[in-house]
Amino acid sequence: MIESLDELEKVKKSCYSMVTKSSTLSAGAAIIPIPGLDLGSDVTLLLRLIPKINDKFGLTPEQIENLDTESKIMVMTAISNVGSKMAGKYITKKLVLSLLQKMGVKMVAKGTTKFVPFIGSAVAGGISFTSMKYIGNRHIEDCYQIALATLEKKRLEQEIVIEPETEQH
Repeated sequence: MIESLDELEKVKKSCYSMVTKSSTLSAGAAIIPIPGLDLGSDVTLLLRLIPKINDKFGLTPEQIENLDTESKIMVMTAISNVGSKMAGKYITKKLVLSLLQKMGVKMVAKGTTKFVPFIGSAVAGGISFTSMKYIGNRHIEDCYQIALATLEKKRLEQEIVIEPETEQH
């Protein structure tokens, strides 16, 4: 579990870098005019990327399960409040496909433009890069908000515990 705001910022920055790398790989696959290759590579990239982001933020199902009961409740409440579909969850192909399906218009456009000579591949690559970047960055923001809320709640609880002791002296 992340223990400080400084650590949280470092994790966020590291995750943005991972998303950029995955987005670049996604764009590269989209340029190749083979039907289905780009979708398959996007699914594979997201099946790797999302769990890595969860892990960095301390939000894998295993990490959450290993927390004490109070911390677990804080994290699960924060996940619920943020509305994240991927934090604290096992990332499956079905979950990734449903996520990509929500990006449906972009995916259809990407699939059809790549067959237009020359410019089509570039457009498909751009759409793929942007879609992957959006999904990854959105997940980072969700995880960041969850971790931030958990940190804040812990800080407030520590203040409540400390205050009565200082008043008694």
